Amino acid sequence: MSANKGWWAPPEGEDSVSEKFLRKTRESPLVPIGLGGCLMVAAYRIYRLKARGSTKMSIHLIHTRVVAQACAVGAIMLGAVYTMYRDCIKRTAQDAGEK
Repeated sequence: MSANKGWWAPPEGEDSVSEKFLRKTRESPLVPIGLGGCLMVAAYRIYRLKARGSTKMSIHLIHTRVVAQACAVGAIMLGAVYTMYRDCIKRTAQDAGEK
């Protein structure tokens, strides 16, 4: 090797990991929001683990999983609604404006 780029360097012509992440975030901004919400819920529920009272550990973990998944599914649904709006309604409005 003439240059010590390391094993993680992308081949010539490809995006680096950070460039790819930023491009994907611009394409669908609600995915990182859903992931962040999922992580925030999981972190909060783990923080509140000591104050769960008489609830069994398995029930507490199931509730944590359900709420975290609800955040992720909610972000996916918002993304789908936004995409439908962008593709269908805006195009219909643009087509009507051209006539």
